[in-house]
Amino acid sequence: MSTIVSERPAPLTPTGPDFTRDIGRLVVSCPDGPGIVALISAFLHRHGANILQSDQFSTGATGGRFMLRTEFHLTRLRERLHLLERQFDVEVARRLGAEFRVRPAATPTRVAIFVSRYDHCLLDLLWRARRGELPIEVVAVLSNHPDLEPDVAAFGTPYMHVPVTRATKPAAERVQLDLLRGEVDLVVLARYMQILSADFLDRVGVPVINIHHSFLPAFAGASPYERAKQRGVKLIGATAHYATEELDEGPIIEQDVVRVSHRAGVADLARSGADIERTVLSRAVAWHCADRVFVHDATTVVF
Repeated sequence: MSTIVSERPAPLTPTGPDFTRDIGRLVVSCPDGPGIVALISAFLHRHGANILQSDQFSTGATGGRFMLRTEFHLTRLRERLHLLERQFDVEVARRLGAEFRVRPAATPTRVAIFVSRYDHCLLDLLWRARRGELPIEVVAVLSNHPDLEPDVAAFGTPYMHVPVTRATKPAAERVQLDLLRGEVDLVVLARYMQILSADFLDRVGVPVINIHHSFLPAFAGASPYERAKQRGVKLIGATAHYATEELDEGPIIEQDVVRVSHRAGVADLARSGADIERTVLSRAVAWHCADRVFVHDATTVVF
């Protein structure tokens, strides 16, 4: 089956006192075919769960990939979660050839933020996390420079300075991997001005989200706003995507733009760029951590 996905994902389920411990989230990806929604709904009903919200999408009317995200309420969810997971595997997932994940919606995603010297995306994520606007727990900030440690200390978040040079990069990445191993569910590159090696991305074992200062692949590399000014751009954009070994070619999660004019100087363009980078990255992190993003080949489906 196939349903239409709106251009913008639905609002996130609110956090805070109303975000109850008994709300669960089930995400499923499998070959498409008739009866999938009925099978999953019947399973949840059989086990006493009440569906609160459900989104689904198929990549094709025939032979496509089917993706589903469901939030449900189940009394004593945390006590019953492991049994529910095993039963879903046996009763549904094996029958469909499906990949799936089920977890409490209130469980925050453990995040490590990588940053260099630009602070706008980093501080925005820390601020939103502290306010409860992002469903994340920032486990640590890792940087190749010591500059931002005082700012991060104000949030009570550990700051780990791991210097990186061309000669020491392999050793530095081993240190970073040792610090992260088993501690995080997601790595966010909040303007980390280093290219992560394919070996690092393979070994880190969790998704990595990057923010890029344009609609990819325009103005890649150094001095993007100077070149944007020279080209007379009318839109400043930002792209959040999953990092892969092909630089800036990973599946795109979110993009946005802000209009500028010929009157804007380089500093104005950079300021507009920083604003749009913050919002695009925070949306991408929020949607990923709320299990709204499905990766399919080189693209994404975002509910």
